[in-house]
Amino acid sequence: MGCSGCSTGRGSNNLPGGCKNNGGCDSGGCNKLNVFDWLSNMDNPSMANQPSLVEVRFKNGRKGYFENVEKLNLSIGDVVAVESSPGHDIGTISLIGELVRIQVAKKSVKPDEILKIYRKARQNDIDKWQDAMRLEKPTMTQARKYAIELGLNMKICDVEYQGDKTKATFYYTAEHRVDFRELIKIYASSFKIRIEMRQIGARQEASKLGGVGSCGRELCCSSWLTDFRSVTTSAARYQQLSLNPQKLAGQCGKLKCCLNFELDSYLDAVKDFPDSSVNLKTKEEEYFHFKTDIFKGIFWYICKQDRMKMVAVPVKRVKQLHAFNKKGEFPEELIEVIEEAPEDQEMDYLNVVGQDDLTRFDKLNKRKKKRPNQRKNNHSNQKKAQTREGGKFQGKGGKNTQHLKGDKPNQNRKQVQGGKPNSKRKNNRQPDKGRQPKQSDSPANKES
Repeated sequence: MGCSGCSTGRGSNNLPGGCKNNGGCDSGGCNKLNVFDWLSNMDNPSMANQPSLVEVRFKNGRKGYFENVEKLNLSIGDVVAVESSPGHDIGTISLIGELVRIQVAKKSVKPDEILKIYRKARQNDIDKWQDAMRLEKPTMTQARKYAIELGLNMKICDVEYQGDKTKATFYYTAEHRVDFRELIKIYASSFKIRIEMRQIGARQEASKLGGVGSCGRELCCSSWLTDFRSVTTSAARYQQLSLNPQKLAGQCGKLKCCLNFELDSYLDAVKDFPDSSVNLKTKEEEYFHFKTDIFKGIFWYICKQDRMKMVAVPVKRVKQLHAFNKKGEFPEELIEVIEEAPEDQEMDYLNVVGQDDLTRFDKLNKRKKKRPNQRKNNHSNQKKAQTREGGKFQGKGGKNTQHLKGDKPNQNRKQVQGGKPNSKRKNNRQPDKGRQPKQSDSPANKES
């Protein structure tokens, strides 16, 4: 995990690469299982004579509770040297004050398990601690090779060096019991250090490695969850989930811990539900249970005779049908159809001024401008109407032309004396299509 102020995470030396604070920053971005100290500014007068306890964090969220015997002025983020067996260990203070006592009581830590703080870490202590952390990754790689060579059915998950480089703890997972006595001898002779083997489960392994779940968030076991309870498939059945191992399993290979989060809510909702294994019968059909919508209180039934017929029945109605079937009564339908009379709509106070729901702007119909194509269509419609009254217009070839009643073909407007047409200008012009002859062009108007 990287700091909250950078995106580089841990470097090749297993130390934070962005802030250069070597894991001792106050932001908490490099930490796991952080606890917000909401009692940091409060003191309990009744606990004045009690020993001052401090929570110290080590690698991968491992925490321990220690007593500040020397009455040191400590704050969150300080690196301290604490008691260990053998020698001493180096850790970072993660919590102080009244909340530490609450955590000790919550986790039932015995007084014998509470060790003491020696001092604040010196510079040589920090240098030795950093050298020990650099050795963890190559040691784990070599340890896995030795386990494979011996043919042991185990997996080395993590290696943690003590702060003074006097002891190393090897965390491993195995399905069965493993005889690793020969392996410890090889480790001791190869690494020249005291060896401690500690077996952990698959969930603890996932919490140490970390990662992102299918929900898109960081794993609960590596961010806040410390109580690993057993998860069974019944939790998935109560929540109406498909029993698909690929979807129900987490990165550890076990059932997801989040299946237990909402299980209590589902159990409370299912208490008053009827037995879903009993079929419902009507006069003509029989229905069997398909699925249940728990929070809506709806049972879905499928007809045996017609498998495509699915009916949603409320829980209250299902109880009634169970009682009827026990008595030997079979209704006509699963759901009663009740015709309700239309209710009188009460007058609301939205239109107290007397206006309608639509404003005057909504009622306006804007006049659309006619496009040129529309004008041509209107002109052709006028020609069709005229042909119905008086006959046919002139065709493309100019033949079989009939004019409207009372009209005559258009003549040349300019005439010479004697009524002859102008010789200089030939009248080859034909009447325009769709153009009606004007009254001024008729011979009667010309004689007048």
